[in-house]
Amino acid sequence: MAKVVGLNGDEVVAFAAKQSGVDVVAAYPITPQTIMVELFAKYVADGEVHGEYVCVESEHSAMSACVGASLAGARVFTATASQGLALMHEMLYIASGLRCPIVMAVANRALSAPINIHGDHSDMMGSRDCGWIQVYAEDAQEAYDWTIQAFKIAETHELLLPVSINLDGFTISHSMEGVQVLEDEDVARFLPPRRAEVTLNPDKPITAGALVLQDYYFEFKAQQEDAMKRVPQMVVHIAESYANLSGRRYGMLDTYGMKDAEAAILCLGSTAGTARTVARELREKGLKVGVVKLWLYRPFPVEEIVSAIRGVKALAVLDRALSFGAPYSALAADTISALYQSNTDIKLANVVYGLGGRDATPSDIKSIFEEIIEIARTGRVVTPVRFVGVRE
Repeated sequence: MAKVVGLNGDEVVAFAAKQSGVDVVAAYPITPQTIMVELFAKYVADGEVHGEYVCVESEHSAMSACVGASLAGARVFTATASQGLALMHEMLYIASGLRCPIVMAVANRALSAPINIHGDHSDMMGSRDCGWIQVYAEDAQEAYDWTIQAFKIAETHELLLPVSINLDGFTISHSMEGVQVLEDEDVARFLPPRRAEVTLNPDKPITAGALVLQDYYFEFKAQQEDAMKRVPQMVVHIAESYANLSGRRYGMLDTYGMKDAEAAILCLGSTAGTARTVARELREKGLKVGVVKLWLYRPFPVEEIVSAIRGVKALAVLDRALSFGAPYSALAADTISALYQSNTDIKLANVVYGLGGRDATPSDIKSIFEEIIEIARTGRVVTPVRFVGVRE
């Protein structure tokens, strides 16, 4: 059973964490994430949850507390954004290296300087290689659904990897939507309490995070990568189970119009909705265009992406973050690597857009489609990387 409630993206993530039976939340408030931890703190104060909310002095301390709680066997949640994520950067590697199945929501926000509180993907892209599973939500409904699934993914004994759920700052975090939420008992059946096989226990002491030098450090990292390789199969399995519960089907990516598309856009997050709307209008005019929306960004689903775009002649990859000094930004670079591995000849253009929360308007998306349609027609990429929406 499900009911529709009016919640913004931050509120619905906190509600999902509440339903997920979280034992410990340690977090520090930062715009546009603050509502998440405020609301969960209220749940604790009102006695609506039995978990603990740990007040800390910084995001670095928040993740440190999360690591300790997770190693003790607790189900752990946190949330952050922008400079807060940057401050906890060191501890992200500690969490993944110690195989702590923490779930963290990130209300994606631009990094300073100059100071900006609005949404782009610079924060999480700056930590894209930190060993966390990374998922991007298009709207509040997806943020809710992925938060619940994330705990099950993270805590799977074959994985034991932390998961970040990314939602565009303000565009999703502060926009109210009608969200279908499950009944508490249904979530409890889907996500029973965590049962950690190995925990820190003073009665049975073990060592966690010991010094490892040239003798075994490499092997630890190889084990993390082996776990990452098991993630896609587990995501599909858990998504199927969640679909049986909720009626909403997830996976590694979602497509629109790709069966016969000759030109397509690949993107993350809330922009996918605008891209689909524009693509639908263009298809009504007889243009064969499509959209690929990635849910799972790390690990990067190479085979699934190549399969989704195999039939197109040209592809525009949209990045809402800059990789300064690099030939392409992150999502485009990963896509190019995937195409190279598969020996697929698709013309690709990288579009950087929406930095600092600048709107990706339908006219912007239409101009991108027009460019990529022309590339599909001519086979020539005139500008491999261009900025859309920036003032000259």
